[in-house]
Amino acid sequence: MTSAPDARQQRLADLARLRRVRDRIDREYAQPLDVEALARGVHLSAGHLSRAFREAYGEPPYAYLMTRRIERAMALLRRGDLSVTEVCFAVGCSSLGTFSTRFTELVGVPPSVYRRVSAGAAEGLPSCVTRRVTRPVRNREAPVAAPSLA
Repeated sequence: MTSAPDARQQRLADLARLRRVRDRIDREYAQPLDVEALARGVHLSAGHLSRAFREAYGEPPYAYLMTRRIERAMALLRRGDLSVTEVCFAVGCSSLGTFSTRFTELVGVPPSVYRRVSAGAAEGLPSCVTRRVTRPVRNREAPVAAPSLA
């Protein structure tokens, strides 16, 4: 039987591992990353990492990785000097179709439309403001539609 302090220490150690995974995703989003490699880096199984990461951060590691990639893609598309295909590969995606689909899910418009509409729109704004205003909405953050009473 484990005591409460031991369980608490284990929970803190698990959270530290999850933070290391999240920080690695934030740093290396453009690199080829998969859940198995992330799990090996913190000595966990891929299944356990996915469950624990979702519990701690509200989404699995792959969804978090794709959100980071889409955030960076949005910044590159706003610059307007790269094509959608160039941006796709620059942020670490290997499939233009998957990139476009996920971008559209998170942002609400396809990357080509976003590029055309937003190029130069954030000019003059501090990057911290631009990042906050243009941050993609993850599924768990999307507003829940009110039920229709009609």
